[in-house]
Amino acid sequence: MKLKGKTILITGGTGSFGQAFVARVLAQENPKAIRVYSRDELKQQQMRVALKDDERLRFLIGDVRDGKRLERACEGVDIIIHAAAMKQVPACEYNPIEAIRTNIDGAINVIEAALNLHTPKVIALSSDKAVHPVNLYGATKLCAEKLFVQANSYAGLSKKTSFSVVRYGNVVASRGSVIPLFKEQILRGEPLTLTDERMTRFWITLEQAVDFVVASIGMMKGGEIFVPKIPSMKIVDLVRAFNYAKVVKVIGIRPGEKIDEFLITKEEGPRTYELADRYVIEPEFPWWTERVAKRGSRMSGGFSYDSRNNKKWLTIKEMKKLIRIA
Repeated sequence: MKLKGKTILITGGTGSFGQAFVARVLAQENPKAIRVYSRDELKQQQMRVALKDDERLRFLIGDVRDGKRLERACEGVDIIIHAAAMKQVPACEYNPIEAIRTNIDGAINVIEAALNLHTPKVIALSSDKAVHPVNLYGATKLCAEKLFVQANSYAGLSKKTSFSVVRYGNVVASRGSVIPLFKEQILRGEPLTLTDERMTRFWITLEQAVDFVVASIGMMKGGEIFVPKIPSMKIVDLVRAFNYAKVVKVIGIRPGEKIDEFLITKEEGPRTYELADRYVIEPEFPWWTERVAKRGSRMSGGFSYDSRNNKKWLTIKEMKKLIRIA
């Protein structure tokens, strides 16, 4: 029980990850309190009802763009989970200034609040789209990653506050993802829309993502990027898993999309260590001396981790199971 007795604040706490994280931690970790920080009062109320008004819950209305409000919300917190972000690729492409204000300026506000209040641990959620980014969402998440890793130098030698990052792939059945989209199209009797038959993606379930973040909080020293070992999937196999009789409509790659995704680049390979369930990318700064991965194996200089050359793939049978529980 890594979080027992801790006061935790999660930004974007009413999102898909936030709801799964809060439910899991309340049920299994026995925290002192969880503060859910988000902008949506309706989702907060729905979450309050779903979690039966658990006395350990605190619901705080606020935006990560608002540094003063965020700092007030973080007073007395032991751990900050930064999950708030604009995540929809088309929305970020069409509203770039808003994406920057939320994903980059918001990250800075989290960092400054944590430094000012000496919050012991801060962990930020990132995405495979931050690696070799081709869209604005990915570019903003790359900037956020850089900010959180380098924030450890602002903490100084006392290291009262430590910052780390978790980077993973697409979350199964999260809002705006492909499984809910396909289900809606089937309900309407429409053909499934496929952007490109060659497309591959990393996949992780919400439960796996939550467990990975909780474990990363327990082992972080500050400066690491934690990457889970997760399977890949082929989009054409997902279409087959639905076993839907309608003709598939190929619509072409949307602005900012890639055929394949990366979780670790060749440039990061030489400072990447392999553990049983994850890779740990070490920072390349002289202030970093703590080695989380000292019992792991250092990867070769040419190592990279992408969704097409992954060793582990989801089968159609496994995808059908995910579709049923999604």
